Amino acid sequence: MLRVGIASDHRGVHIKARLLQTLTSAGFEVSDEGTDSAEPVDYPDYAMKVAGRISEGDLDRGILICGTGIGMSIVANKFPGVRAALCYDEVMVEISRRHNDVNVLCLPGDLIGERPIDDLVLMWLRTEFEAGRHGTRVDKISTLESTVNTSGDRSANCTPAPDASVSSRAS
Repeated sequence: MLRVGIASDHRGVHIKARLLQTLTSAGFEVSDEGTDSAEPVDYPDYAMKVAGRISEGDLDRGILICGTGIGMSIVANKFPGVRAALCYDEVMVEISRRHNDVNVLCLPGDLIGERPIDDLVLMWLRTEFEAGRHGTRVDKISTLESTVNTSGDRSANCTPAPDASVSSRAS
């Protein structure tokens, strides 16, 4: 069973409460990382809780909710091993899992409206990573991430594959 962490800022607390019930009813092991109030809080504090636990291997997946989902995704992607994506429809949710092995779903609390968010999240949690050519791409991301994190030099050991379709520009 997947271990799922969920957190929100004050602008996503109502969606988080609903999702906690849905995920628990669906049999997922859920860890509520806050907030529990509509009082203003800083989203980085909550994104760090979930992303840190995923990075350390304590959680398999995470769900983060803020006003737009953008801030949460920026913070989460700072953690090694975290692949966070802002998704708000079925196509994005499915492709984020199948092609990118996204392990943190970021949702826009202010923009979801009355969409079937429960079904969207369950689809994301139940969609498997296809691997194959997509696995090669995710591996390249992991290599880049470890290189940047250890050396600070983005060019070290990160030579892009040659692309025959790219030609040199005329001056």
